[in-house]
Amino acid sequence: MAVIRPFRGIRPPKNLVEKVVSRPYDVLSSAEARAEAEGNEMSLYHIIRPEIDFPEGTDEHLPEVYEKAAENFRLFQEKGWLVQDDKPCYYVYAQTMNGKTQYGLVVGAWVEDYVNGVIKKHELTRRDKEEDRMRHIRATNANIGPVFLAYPDDAVLDALVAKYTARQPEYDFVAPDDGFGHTFWVVDNDDDIAAITRQFAQMPALYIADGHHRSAAAALVGLEKARQNPNHIGNEEYNYFMAVCFPADQLTIIDYNRVVKDLNGLDAVAFLQAVEKNFEVKDMGADEYRPTCLHNFSLYLESKWYSLTARPGTYDDNDPIGVLDVTISSNLILDEILGIKDLRSDKRIDFVGGIRGLGELKKRVDSGEMKMALALYPVSMKQLMDIADTGNIMPPKTTWFEPKLRSGVVVHKLE
Repeated sequence: MAVIRPFRGIRPPKNLVEKVVSRPYDVLSSAEARAEAEGNEMSLYHIIRPEIDFPEGTDEHLPEVYEKAAENFRLFQEKGWLVQDDKPCYYVYAQTMNGKTQYGLVVGAWVEDYVNGVIKKHELTRRDKEEDRMRHIRATNANIGPVFLAYPDDAVLDALVAKYTARQPEYDFVAPDDGFGHTFWVVDNDDDIAAITRQFAQMPALYIADGHHRSAAAALVGLEKARQNPNHIGNEEYNYFMAVCFPADQLTIIDYNRVVKDLNGLDAVAFLQAVEKNFEVKDMGADEYRPTCLHNFSLYLESKWYSLTARPGTYDDNDPIGVLDVTISSNLILDEILGIKDLRSDKRIDFVGGIRGLGELKKRVDSGEMKMALALYPVSMKQLMDIADTGNIMPPKTTWFEPKLRSGVVVHKLE
């Protein structure tokens, strides 16, 4: 059962929140962070992308860059740009995209739940990315950015959240880069805090939606601190990491699409003939075509869109991995026809989050940078949870969640 607890969040004063908060560290480059933070000394990029305070081209993994993150975090607190709440609280964080709002609870998630599998994963992590986040957490002694978790739908929590969202929010702003709304409330009533803790204690599992590297790094640093503390008793703040937990039925997974540089020596006619072995192929003309259901794909090649529907017998609906469209397309098109065996390392393939639209796929092919594009029908939350529950791992680049959580709305200190 899931163990959570409230924490004394460190967060911006209401009048500064829009100056402080930022996009997550891993959705933009150093150059983009430098541009977005230009002229704004309060931007959280000075903490989560501290290389922007060094000359352009500075290696973001140098020890002095992590030290700068820690120095800037201290500075933000000294200047009153980030202020710690007086008592441990939970928080409600709502995000609105395209008229739809999802309501998350910001909590301290227990490191042991990550270790023992109560917090379930669906992706593999890379050690180099884990180490980068671990070094950042060690330097700042804080979880600056949250992990994005999902929980099974719960009517009691829905009612508690609704009680707070009916009130005046602490923060309410629209992010300038994407136009998505972000609203925030503080849950400081002791009875409500206890009720939230009790409800989570009845949940058999929580699911990582986004933030596998952040959660792995937070858990590893927590365990490291426990080993290093001769007086460790188990209730120290480092035993918990910051997570925003959303009801699974409110979340939207959008498509995560592929673009490929060449056809592995085939011309377009031969490639389409090879595809027809396992797919029903329909020429959809010049108008954008979006996949309409599971096992239906959209192909863009030589200024035309095609509908590809996997033939019966080419997939197994009873296999939680085999039923995924990312598996079908990887096995029967990318591997069998194009010779792309490893999605993580092959330089002939790139991935495009569906938030950028089908137009981005067309643009990259029409420019000559890529030869073809493949759009997939999005994975469902049920599929994600089934895979996590059966101990399976999704293929790389399967899920893309929007909207992304802003960093700096609240920060969790490990002491």
